[in-house]
Amino acid sequence: MNDYDDLEKNRANFVPLSPLSLISRTAALYPDRQAVVHGDRRYTWADVFSRCRQLSSGLKGLGIGRGDTVAVMAANTPEMIECHYGVAASGGVLNTINTRLDPDTIAYILQHGEARVLICDTAFSTSVEAALKSIGDSHGITVIDIADSENASGGTRLGKMDYEALLESGDPEAEWSLPGDEWDALALNYTSGTSGRPKGVVYHHRGSMLMTMGTIADWQMPRHLSYLYTVPLFHCNGWGHVFAVTALAGTLICNRAVTPKAIYDAIADHGVTHFGGAPIVLGMIINADDADRRPFDHTVEVMTAGAPPPAAILEGIESLGFNVTQVYGLTETYGHTVMSIWQGKWDDEDFATRAKLKARQGVPLTITEDAAVLDTETGKPVPRDGETIGEIALRGNTVMKGYLKNPEATEAAFKDGYFRSGDLAVMHPDGYIEVRDRLKDIIISGGENISSVEIENALHRHPAVAIAAVVARPDPRWGETPCAFVELKSGQDVTEEELITFSRQHLAGFKIPKKVVFGEIPKTATGKLQKFTLRERIKAGEV
Repeated sequence: MNDYDDLEKNRANFVPLSPLSLISRTAALYPDRQAVVHGDRRYTWADVFSRCRQLSSGLKGLGIGRGDTVAVMAANTPEMIECHYGVAASGGVLNTINTRLDPDTIAYILQHGEARVLICDTAFSTSVEAALKSIGDSHGITVIDIADSENASGGTRLGKMDYEALLESGDPEAEWSLPGDEWDALALNYTSGTSGRPKGVVYHHRGSMLMTMGTIADWQMPRHLSYLYTVPLFHCNGWGHVFAVTALAGTLICNRAVTPKAIYDAIADHGVTHFGGAPIVLGMIINADDADRRPFDHTVEVMTAGAPPPAAILEGIESLGFNVTQVYGLTETYGHTVMSIWQGKWDDEDFATRAKLKARQGVPLTITEDAAVLDTETGKPVPRDGETIGEIALRGNTVMKGYLKNPEATEAAFKDGYFRSGDLAVMHPDGYIEVRDRLKDIIISGGENISSVEIENALHRHPAVAIAAVVARPDPRWGETPCAFVELKSGQDVTEEELITFSRQHLAGFKIPKKVVFGEIPKTATGKLQKFTLRERIKAGEV
């Protein structure tokens, strides 16, 4: 022990890191600035903070305390934003539930997470009512209804109290306290697993605060930005952008449904400067009907994640006035943890080259300790040659605490000091990561590894293709070969033979799809393509 060790933490020099600090500061500094817009509703930061304090106080009145789970099933509304603060301030753990889940999965999540309170948007009452019925009358969950005036689908009230009544039961001047420990659980998010039961991913206050600061720094977010919430707030807590926009005293524009018209209207009417979304959202904007488009005179910053966006999509969206930043992450990493940081030396490259550079997932965020691409057998880093495929492995403070009540899965995920992502990628000479596939999506044909993403990128170059998804199809000679599922743009037409011929111009012979199936491709609520349903169709002999 030396003299430095005599200096200890105390209340003056150590405060637990938590995003709860952000809203109290912003409300004090910018009380009258517009914070939230939703339909005809408008709230200032003073309003939002007051409502969050009421929510926290009201939940405490229902018996919620440290470590108690409060589940929320709602659209991107002001109530959902308030829950991100009010639940945590009560000591509770926020469990936002995917609004597109079936009743059986909802019931599992409520029981596995031991929810004591469920705040439910009436738009989703049908599936929630069925879930609660399957659990039984003795579930002991207090249900609170959100009756949003912007909800056109109606629904049934399931609780004995609505959300506004819960707020009225609380104190708008209630003490706003930080967690006793920054390692305390802040949120519980269930993975959208394609097989088996979803796993409960646990976030802590420290990770959420650091994710917020890293996003602000690396995305270069300005003060008083206008942010359109197209990312579902149930997905990785909306990528944590609710906290980042709060820190910058920006305005959060709520959005129940993601459509090209809604996006263009928000940009034109509310001066939206930033939003996030999967590549499918970019495609929607590019292919919007003329009647849904609105002119705007400023650059709109877009953060995109999910399946690697084809270079053709990036090239098309930027010509419309959007600047895209590609990121990569998982539920287990609070959302994005790798970002395609743009470098000025690329400014003079031609448009196609710039699009290819932007399509790479990038480098670790400021707050990501390490993002490596490791050989799946040796565990050693792969060469930085842009060719050798390995698994993305991540380390840092924005990696989950672990999976709730699942020590085996937690141990398997944390291997050799890294979180193993299950995503395959290459490492380029300049240190930029480029995703090539999920481990389960790689196609092995005649002993050759084929990236489904590479084939999808080639198909997206065809002017008639809106969305392409490629999976393996059993083949008696090669073991398996690529099978492409394709959605066409409105009013466009192309034959299977024409697409296969087109693929020959861009792919090696063994990578060319041997089968093309046309029709709508199933997607998750966040716009990810549900490839497992396509595999099931092949397995069932439908293709």
